[in-house]
Amino acid sequence: MDCLGGQYTVECDSELYICKARGVFRNKDITPCTGDRCEFSDGVITDILPRKNHIIRPPLANIDVMVFVVSTCEPSPNLLLLDKFIAVCEYMDITPVVALTKNDLATNEAIPDIYRSIGIDVIVSNREDRESIAPLISMIEGKICAFTGNTGVGKSTLLNFLSPDLELETAHISRKLGRGRHTTRVSRLYSLFGGYVADTPGFSSFDTDRYILIPQDKIQYCFREFDGYIGKCRFSDCSHCKEQGCAVSGAASEGAIPRSRYDSYLQMMDEARSRKLYK
Repeated sequence: MDCLGGQYTVECDSELYICKARGVFRNKDITPCTGDRCEFSDGVITDILPRKNHIIRPPLANIDVMVFVVSTCEPSPNLLLLDKFIAVCEYMDITPVVALTKNDLATNEAIPDIYRSIGIDVIVSNREDRESIAPLISMIEGKICAFTGNTGVGKSTLLNFLSPDLELETAHISRKLGRGRHTTRVSRLYSLFGGYVADTPGFSSFDTDRYILIPQDKIQYCFREFDGYIGKCRFSDCSHCKEQGCAVSGAASEGAIPRSRYDSYLQMMDEARSRKLYK
């Protein structure tokens, strides 16, 4: 199901229907969103079926795979932003994939090394070589997936490369501001490779609360590379921040855990503590 201007496009038996939502959803604080499975009758959505997962912004439901599009330059990669998104995926049981773009303008070996080392698939796309995106096609085939990332990283360009028939609008980066303008304004689902692909609006900042609120004590479990060290700290209630005898911080110091990832964890913990103080 897609949403645009208060109207919802529902696919059923390969046919598309334009529907409105029942007013009762507003009373129950439920908003139908892209990816929802629903029941409808006579142009009215009567029920939203239970969701596998739900991201608040952009509003998406039942996502199997989230592809994080990261550019090597223009705009420069923001690993903290990427790690926050990956943490949301881990918490919501969504498979994260990293797609690196603009490799014809600059190279970046660090990003593939960091994320492949912790078991996350990384696709390095090359517009001169269609085979470079073949692994990505196999990862999203038959699934509901979404493409997201900073404004201007090339999400729509990558989707057009995957399927030229989409003909999504693209835009150039502003040299003065160092960022792109939004060409995707709403989340839309496209039928692709036996599944569905959502192209989402770009963003220039990240507010975790707008996506999903991860409880402070659950953040450690959203970093998969911590798994082999959790439970081995000196103190059973270790937060893996400043405690002595912390197995996680020790592994980061020794290089067994990527330093940038551990720094992102510390930042997320600081933000979670601040959020708790001011509520």
